[in-house]
Amino acid sequence: MAELLYQRDVYGKTLIELGKTNKDVIVLDADLSSSTRTGLFAKEFPERFFNFGVAEQNMMATSAGFASCGKLVFVSTFAIFATGRAWDQVRNTVSYNNFNVKIVATHAGISVGPDGSSHQALEDIALMRVIPNMNIIVPCDGPQTRDAIFAAANNPGPFYVRLGRAKAETIENKGEFKLGRAQELTEGNDVAIFACGILVQEALVAAGELLNKGIKARVINMHTIKPLDRDAVIKAAGQTKGIVVCEEHSVIGGLASSIDEVVAENCPVKTLRVGVRNRYGQSGEPGQLLKEYNLTSFDIVKAAEKILSK
Repeated sequence: MAELLYQRDVYGKTLIELGKTNKDVIVLDADLSSSTRTGLFAKEFPERFFNFGVAEQNMMATSAGFASCGKLVFVSTFAIFATGRAWDQVRNTVSYNNFNVKIVATHAGISVGPDGSSHQALEDIALMRVIPNMNIIVPCDGPQTRDAIFAAANNPGPFYVRLGRAKAETIENKGEFKLGRAQELTEGNDVAIFACGILVQEALVAAGELLNKGIKARVINMHTIKPLDRDAVIKAAGQTKGIVVCEEHSVIGGLASSIDEVVAENCPVKTLRVGVRNRYGQSGEPGQLLKEYNLTSFDIVKAAEKILSK
């Protein structure tokens, strides 16, 4: 059975790795270091960790100040606060100056569960994607979280890395992680399924169910939302009968919108979206919410079959 890991656990441990090799690594948090796991770094390097309390705007502004002095800054809180409450500071202070600030936000998406709509970020990718200079990574599991953190650390400029709350199943044989390069996980020319985050696993389950029906699906892990792998989209559009895009996010402004833009400009093909449609989140267990919001392998299979029926 595949290993289940908290992405935020991996994040905390990776910060320690970076901190041991780079004395300029600074970590900021907004009173959630236990949940985001930045507390692991705080115990190891207390002189390089700063807790801002419930003051996310101040935290983002200060991160820009540290970066302006040559520090490699990781700043963390829940996704809804990092992107919503502090958007002005992210746009005008961090990204406008193209500072070396890495925003690693946890507890994104509907799978946050019982915390409810106030804590379930379903718009965060859209909010970050529209900002110039911002790079966006949505890793699919624990090991890829480590890859994402190192990629952010080793590439200049602002990054938004989106992590979930619940454990994620480790996906084997993904291949090498490269920023801006999608990973093709299964082969197939009937339909292409693009996914990010925890929906990559749902897409793989759906591909297995489709194969039992004689349908070969190409599953593509689009871990980098910005810069997007346009070549992978154009290739899939040209070699399959249509595209299904899956994300634990609003269908507006996120991965689906990114792919729709490429398709519309380069290779018009039927695309369907599996995502949250004009709704807020609500309290519930993660599995129940994924079903309620039609974000399961069953929903992906239905979308693929609809593509082929046309």
